[in-house]
Amino acid sequence: MADTAYDLIVVGGGPGGYVSAIRASQLGLKTALVEAQHLGGICLNWGCIPTKALLKSAEMWHSLQRLDEFGLAADNIRFDLDKIVKRSRGVSAQMMGGVKHLLKKNKVTVIDGWAKLNGPGKLNVEKDGKAVGSFTAKHIILATGARARELPGLEADGKLIWTYREALVPDVMPKSLLVVGSGAIGIEFASFFNTLGADVTVVEVMDRVLPVEDAEISALAHKSFTKHGMKIHVKTTVTKLERGKDSVTATLDHGDGKTSQITTDRVIMAVGITGNVEDIGLETTGIKADRGHIAVDGYAQTGVPGLYAIGDVAGPPWLAHKASHEGIVCVEKIAGVKDVHPFATTNIPGCTYCSPQVASVGMTEAVAVDKGYKVRVGRFPLLANGKAIALGEPDGLIKTVFDDKTGELLGAHMIGAEVTEMIQGYTIARSLETTEAELIHTVFPHPTVSESMHESVLDSLNRAIHF
Repeated sequence: MADTAYDLIVVGGGPGGYVSAIRASQLGLKTALVEAQHLGGICLNWGCIPTKALLKSAEMWHSLQRLDEFGLAADNIRFDLDKIVKRSRGVSAQMMGGVKHLLKKNKVTVIDGWAKLNGPGKLNVEKDGKAVGSFTAKHIILATGARARELPGLEADGKLIWTYREALVPDVMPKSLLVVGSGAIGIEFASFFNTLGADVTVVEVMDRVLPVEDAEISALAHKSFTKHGMKIHVKTTVTKLERGKDSVTATLDHGDGKTSQITTDRVIMAVGITGNVEDIGLETTGIKADRGHIAVDGYAQTGVPGLYAIGDVAGPPWLAHKASHEGIVCVEKIAGVKDVHPFATTNIPGCTYCSPQVASVGMTEAVAVDKGYKVRVGRFPLLANGKAIALGEPDGLIKTVFDDKTGELLGAHMIGAEVTEMIQGYTIARSLETTEAELIHTVFPHPTVSESMHESVLDSLNRAIHF
């Protein structure tokens, strides 16, 4: 390659990396992006996007099972797993092509290969064991992402024991499935396979499913999942996985000396992720990773001048939108844009696209209380919302947490139909430092599920109209 010197080189083409590279080029920085596998990263190719395509198929299948409720009928309804998977992969391919086009449009040089630091400001890139070139940059952003965490003795084999990758392209529709871990990844796959008819069991080491969510929302999710046929074991660990010819037998430790065994066709390991910090040359810079992550400040600076880290490799929350915005803050700081504020994680929404959907932003009620706030809590059930009832999706709750002293919106937590599309309203409110006064005087359209957001705010002051 003719050019080897850049103002900025971004290592990794995921939602943090490619967004950073585009923004840098917009700001006039000569920018290169190094990516060895897939533009768009895990999110676009093996995470966020393809799972949503799968879940859309499951949602439609669920609706077809309820046709009679809506006065409709159809015969010989069936699904084709291969076509479901093919559509999902096609969606990812289309999106990856879009990212490639955007990088070209913004004049970002894309370098195909694996990058390794060779001291501050220096990178060596190779592909398939052959050198691609040596490059220099005033600034280097590490956006190397993360991979599925493995537990010793419980490693995935890609055949009977799956990670998210194999779960996205299943070669068979398992009649029975064990999902280890009930975070967003585990629950989304559990929801997909359960909806399509698999006998799904979920094991969670913590005391509740979706443990990062508000406890009240977790309890409602647990109730809904079991109502739809899932078996859930909390405060339980998997101590052993024995592979058979076409099944796996898991030994479960329920605590207090109680154990049991379960045999399923397949197992999905969804026990978290760990940052990709190996083999990227950190040792040549003096940076040390801590438990798979690189420590950074609010501008993604590592402490070594000219070296930054963003996204999953820089620690939680492990969310694509966090990586993108973290990268923009980092690049704008590098470029000297005025009024750049340190990146904070307090206003980042989290979404789980299971059935029913779960979404949240800010503090849970328990966290707010632990931090010393006197809180006011508003609740509004979707059972009292006309649009939710008309949709046939009346199960759910909107919960808001306010500071009783100032009226500040401390957190919002939702479960129900399309709440992942609604949480942005509360996220904007948090960003604008909105109190319940502004939210009360905001007019919400009728009939919408979002009206429940308004009613929840009213309820925090005992003013709810429809409940």
